[in-house]
Amino acid sequence: MSVSIQSSCSLKPNAKTKTGRLSLSELDQIGTITHIPTIYFYKPSLSNWLQPFTSIVDILKDSLSRVLVPFYPLAGRLHWIGHGRLELDCNAMGVTFIDAESQSKLEDFGDFSQFSEFHCGGFSISLTLSHVVVDGQSALHFISEWARIARGEPLGTQPFFDRKVLRAGGPPISRMLFHHKEFDELPLLIGQLNNSEERRKKTTASQLKITKAQVEKLKSKANESKNMDNGGGYTRYETLTAHAWRSACKAREHKPEQPTAMGICIDSRKRMQPPLPDGYFGNAILDVIAVSTSGELVSKPLGFASSKIRDAIQNVTSEYINSAIDFCKNQQDLTKFQDIYVLRGTDEGLFYGNPNLLLVSWLTLPLYGLDFGWGKEIYMGLGSVDFDGDAVLVPSHDSDGSLVLAICLQVDHIKAFEKYFYDDII
Repeated sequence: MSVSIQSSCSLKPNAKTKTGRLSLSELDQIGTITHIPTIYFYKPSLSNWLQPFTSIVDILKDSLSRVLVPFYPLAGRLHWIGHGRLELDCNAMGVTFIDAESQSKLEDFGDFSQFSEFHCGGFSISLTLSHVVVDGQSALHFISEWARIARGEPLGTQPFFDRKVLRAGGPPISRMLFHHKEFDELPLLIGQLNNSEERRKKTTASQLKITKAQVEKLKSKANESKNMDNGGGYTRYETLTAHAWRSACKAREHKPEQPTAMGICIDSRKRMQPPLPDGYFGNAILDVIAVSTSGELVSKPLGFASSKIRDAIQNVTSEYINSAIDFCKNQQDLTKFQDIYVLRGTDEGLFYGNPNLLLVSWLTLPLYGLDFGWGKEIYMGLGSVDFDGDAVLVPSHDSDGSLVLAICLQVDHIKAFEKYFYDDII
């Protein structure tokens, strides 16, 4: 595989923007603080493919410099200010734009074999955005507005940057009303004093497709023993997360008494009172956990695990989120609540590996249909899953009601996980 870089430059906003330091909220500075990649592949029809490739690059550059005006924080720079905390300097220094060519076919890049016809004139657009500055919803807001401007359309939704609605830069207000299990030490394997050994084991990623019929079958199984005390039937996310949790316990061959946690990513935008403004641009997510033992999860019906997921989700109210923010404000250092140290191979920071999982849902995000003026993508690639226990659930690009689970597990566990995941649907 050969890739040739044609040019690399720094693109700045094409008009004057606001400058100065922007305080970040506590939700910006915990959890995932690394860059998240996405990639879109295009194969325009002849009717949409009238410009030479250099013109396409020029249009992307021009539209990017224009969209960075309303989205000016993305052209700034993050700075560590001590104690595991960050601040965003809105200084209009710009973003890096790289133009490259390859003689490879799409199938050469990995799990895209169904698109083997993609070569000789196709192109892709890849982005890496800092998770300190944006969560998934904000990232897709920016990408979709960039595409609108590239098509010659006006901005759709103005971004809202003031993190003070999540009390950024302010003191704690001393109303920690809850015990926040998500900030406790996560369960360890029985017999281990720390997770150092598990952190260093080799991992690999897998993408598992679940058809619409399989999703419905799992939901039926989860709801067989459901009482309606905590709402209606279990959702796709509650069901698939519970199913993945049970499958991982089996694949990892846990003892029945093994404690295990499932991390659940909650969007607080509509849960806050008052709700966050439309277009809120930043992190509005809080990772909470459901806890059980592997023996309970495996021996009891699927609905038991689903109920654990639902209970954890329903606990997240405006009061709970404010309490979590106060917890973080009262911490001398946020380092141990960040993932960057896991990726550096240290023993610090969050680690959702064996015996735990973190499964993020992208089911409600507008992932697909990104049109820069040459038609919609033929394939959108997931952001990477980087460490043991990291998983993402997305709708399939086929638009047939199927889903895709992308998951990273230890090499010794991945094949068993795939087997249990599919076998237990029957």
